[in-house]
Amino acid sequence: MTATIERKPSKRRASAPRGPRESLVSRTMAMAVMGIASLYFLVPLWWLFVSATKTRSDFTTTAPLWFADFALFDNIGALFAYRDGVFLRWLGNSALYAGAGALIATLLAAMAGYAMAKYTFRGRELLFNIVLGGVLVPATALALPLFLLFSQIEATNTFWSVFLPSLVSPFGVYLSRIFAAASVPDELIEAARIDGAGEVRTFFTVGTRLMAPALVTIFLFQFVAIWNNFFLPLIMLRDEELFPVTLGLFVWNSQVSQIPDIRALVIVGALLSIIPLIIAFLSLQRFWQSGLANGGLK
Repeated sequence: MTATIERKPSKRRASAPRGPRESLVSRTMAMAVMGIASLYFLVPLWWLFVSATKTRSDFTTTAPLWFADFALFDNIGALFAYRDGVFLRWLGNSALYAGAGALIATLLAAMAGYAMAKYTFRGRELLFNIVLGGVLVPATALALPLFLLFSQIEATNTFWSVFLPSLVSPFGVYLSRIFAAASVPDELIEAARIDGAGEVRTFFTVGTRLMAPALVTIFLFQFVAIWNNFFLPLIMLRDEELFPVTLGLFVWNSQVSQIPDIRALVIVGALLSIIPLIIAFLSLQRFWQSGLANGGLK
């Protein structure tokens, strides 16, 4: 005779491990700081959008953070028609400087980082330390030496005087190296070589695919840096046809005291100039967020 023993379900459940509990004060302080930071960044954008929708007379006579008569499309039409559409020319120049420059800079940074991560050669660590030193040097500190170099070869006031310096990205090389070292297995490279793939083909078919989140992050950061670059075009360029949109708006803003009507064009132009950056961030956020997170972990 066998006796079955039924176990009653325990009233106590195994409690899940809990992390350190945050105090109410610290959480409130964190939310307050985040709220202030959000207002700091969003209020200027709101003011810019509201101001761009106003007529010239409403701009100085109405509340700065609220709408009046909606004239955004009329203002955009006046901006594009002013001086035979020179603003569109500046937008095209910025798109060319930033788009092509960021694309080529990303490719060069990926190749350099991949080579330093996957190939062993003499002076590799010294070269990487030099790249790390380049990350710490601000771009504005290099503008004047670059101007002297380009003036020696009489290449100032040309497209190349702004485009060529944009192709260098020490931060991109740094991020490419740490990402390639952690994401591209050596066994996969050896397998590609056994299958007959050359080094260049292995890089483009294996390395770039595994490094895609880091490459998108590098492209986005370089695109924003070139688009917002102001000091280098300021000292390099004199021909208005070569201006990026940042320098063109600066020149217009310096003429506001002589031509007050141009103030509205500067505001509308500033609003339109940030739209490509917003589109780039929103369309690529899935890639650059994962790239930054993985780069920080690795």
